[in-house]
Amino acid sequence: MKELSLILEDEVIPIVTIICLVIVSISIALLLYRVIKGPTNPDRAVALDAIGINLMAMVGLVAVLTYTTKLNDVILLIGILLFIGTIALAKFLEKGVIIDRKHN
Repeated sequence: MKELSLILEDEVIPIVTIICLVIVSISIALLLYRVIKGPTNPDRAVALDAIGINLMAMVGLVAVLTYTTKLNDVILLIGILLFIGTIALAKFLEKGVIIDRKHN
């Protein structure tokens, strides 16, 4: 029974991971279309956030496919940069500037 589970693990996990990579790639392509053709700027911002999340998922799937934990730092870095970018973009959409400079 244990041998059967090892055989299934060796065959099923790479196939499912590759299928998921293809689906996430299609999702990124569709979101890229929304970024370019989005009707409003907030729609574009949401699509950029979703691209970042899908990019994190893609790196995670590559980590599963290559049996490594070295890419976990990359996933965290993408998440931090995505958060900072989202805050900056929201501030720009709200006020028109990112850094407020008050000259007295």
